[in-house]
Amino acid sequence: MLPPGSLLPPVCSLLLLALPACLAPDPRTVYSNHWAVKVRGGAEEAGRLAARYGYRSLGQIGNLENYYHFYHSKTIKRSTYSSRGTHNFLRMDPNVEWLQQQEVKKRVKRHVRPEPNFVFNDPIWSNMWYMHCGDKSSRCRSEMNVMAAWQRGYTGKNVVVSILDDGLEKNHPDLIQNYDPFASHDVNGEDRDPSPRYDASNENKHGTRCAGEVAASANNSYCIVGIAYNARIGGIRMLDGDVTDVVEARSLGIRPDYIDIYSASWGPDDDGKTVDGPGPLAKKAFEDGIKKGRKGLGSIFVWASGNGGREGDYCSCDGYTNSIYTISISSTTENGYKPWYLEECASTLATTYSSGAFYERKIVTTDLRQRCTDDHTGTSVSAPMVAGVIALALEANPLLSWRDVQHLLVKTSRSVHLRAPDWRTNGSGRRAICMASVWWTLKQWWWKPRSGNLCPVSTCA
Repeated sequence: MLPPGSLLPPVCSLLLLALPACLAPDPRTVYSNHWAVKVRGGAEEAGRLAARYGYRSLGQIGNLENYYHFYHSKTIKRSTYSSRGTHNFLRMDPNVEWLQQQEVKKRVKRHVRPEPNFVFNDPIWSNMWYMHCGDKSSRCRSEMNVMAAWQRGYTGKNVVVSILDDGLEKNHPDLIQNYDPFASHDVNGEDRDPSPRYDASNENKHGTRCAGEVAASANNSYCIVGIAYNARIGGIRMLDGDVTDVVEARSLGIRPDYIDIYSASWGPDDDGKTVDGPGPLAKKAFEDGIKKGRKGLGSIFVWASGNGGREGDYCSCDGYTNSIYTISISSTTENGYKPWYLEECASTLATTYSSGAFYERKIVTTDLRQRCTDDHTGTSVSAPMVAGVIALALEANPLLSWRDVQHLLVKTSRSVHLRAPDWRTNGSGRRAICMASVWWTLKQWWWKPRSGNLCPVSTCA
């Protein structure tokens, strides 16, 4: 580990040199008719200001103190030009400290278009190959030790996980038993029902699929078994509408003293040229979460690393997966290879299973319209697996902080059968991969206390 004040380690230098290659002109900004406003004087003053200048106050933004959500019905809903004129009067009011017209952000869902004494009556249990990796018949060999945790009695009980996505089918037979309305909210529809919007294409299936991986009920003769099958599961519906900084901040700050783990399998475009990340409000929501969430122990944010491998995308150009506050998760195939969609970058903390080539199996889970699927893919799959594993750990020790969880992931993960030619032991004694193929590596981190930045130590010997 490098001492404070030392020069940047080699990987950091490489990252700084590589960054310009992933820069590209931003697409034209689209402005909405929503504003974020920081107001002196609380909710009553915010309401007064909104009425005075022709807005409607939609209340405080999540748990962000003094930040309020304003809506202006006479402004165009989506425009490539920011609104001025009368809005400048609000900006100049002495009780307004800060104001931001909300930009519509493009966020894409990150999916790609056992022990013998554990016998469940769930019909697809036998198809959960990633849970049976110790079996001689299975092509995968690396276990996540989930069944070992079950043997010790840990099943996620009393741990609350929420899926930030396009909705959650709360009446699904494999989710209804563990569904938690207090861990759920519809940010798109402004109510507490996270149910997805149904259409002919089943576009909004993503959140329900991710939720099943975490907390599908066991022994209910339906579908699968979740990794933390006794955890409470909720859904934050926030991807089925305009995604703005306000929407993200509200979603990241839903009931932080009640929800333990937030799992997100989405982010900016994985097109190899988009560089984007959380806005000022979402950044503040992350910071507030790790400082105040879980009664000061810190909210745990699990993030899928991205599916832009074929386009040459680089996940360290994604401000969500590269944040020190998130646990960035990547994927491996059942045979230990790098999936074709996987992005290579040093911000990845750990890896779990997902799909690969056409002859390799995908992930089975819950699906829309009370169905099951064997077609769940991408790094979207891997992040909820880790959310489930962390739920088992929190049941074993509810006092783990957000940093404890990161350290546990690094110290307990093993490379085992992951196939790469350049494994090395780094300076802290951990197995890692050089920059040429960091896709599934476990990283060691140096946290510089003065700046609060997190920088990867060199992964090469």
